[in-house]
Amino acid sequence: MKRILIILIAAIGWVDVTSGASLVATGAKVEKLAGGMKFTEGPVWLPEQKIVVFSDIPNSKLMQWSEKGGLSEFRKSEQANGNILDLQGRIISCQHKGRNIIRIEKNGSTTVLADKFGGKRFNSPNDVAVRSDGTLWFTDPPWGLSGPHEIPGHWVFKLDPKVGKVTVVYKKLAMPNGIVFSPDGSRLYVADTGGHKRHPDPGFHKLPAGVHCFAVSKKGGLGKKLFQTNEGSDGMAVDVKGNFYTTHRNVHVYNADGKKLETIEVPEGAANVCFGGEDYKTLFITARTSLYRVQMVHAGAISLWNKP
Repeated sequence: MKRILIILIAAIGWVDVTSGASLVATGAKVEKLAGGMKFTEGPVWLPEQKIVVFSDIPNSKLMQWSEKGGLSEFRKSEQANGNILDLQGRIISCQHKGRNIIRIEKNGSTTVLADKFGGKRFNSPNDVAVRSDGTLWFTDPPWGLSGPHEIPGHWVFKLDPKVGKVTVVYKKLAMPNGIVFSPDGSRLYVADTGGHKRHPDPGFHKLPAGVHCFAVSKKGGLGKKLFQTNEGSDGMAVDVKGNFYTTHRNVHVYNADGKKLETIEVPEGAANVCFGGEDYKTLFITARTSLYRVQMVHAGAISLWNKP
């Protein structure tokens, strides 16, 4: 029988070390790999192909980069934003224009996993995380929404792709964005970029930006909020030590309890990060028009399918 093996690995950039030794590998620097795009997001490492795939949102393309092949188009998209791999190694993509969550099958076809809740279309799914039970947790702000809201808020959802069931897990954020689980799945980190007039409820217009950390039960329920940072983020990643990496202009590293460890400076405003490479110690950074990387001390935390 197949079984799920949770393998942990992680990432970061230039270094202003706040506490302790740097998490950037000795002598490593942030390196530009490719440029000339419009707005890059959602990097994900494909270990079998040894490529990093990422979104160029305005151009409605998923791009790819490899050491051998450089930069090229991976496939068209409907303004994809966040991307991850599910437990079977298939790409899960949040599409702004499509207002949906899709799965890209191994044969290249696509399956729409969800585009509505309660008969109402999502705003514009932004980013997604996979739990060890295969459920997909995603954020739904209106950044890609061109018309009116159908859903009366900006919520965090959970999708069970086996049965297509979508449930709301949290409603009290202004602009939920990046989302990631701790390595053991006991915590959920959700970034909120803060109050904005686009929220349909004026009560959310002045909420501060921050990363919210919640406890998660063994059965997959969202528990109490443990803490909130005083700085928001776009996309995020987590390493094997439980440190989480945020993107707000630069890349910022916090320990599992929200203590700031260091800042890695990036030439362009960082939007998202992921770990990859042979040992998963390469931190890939999507930053406005370009793709960057930097070598880290620790590997990133990811989920892979293990065939015994």
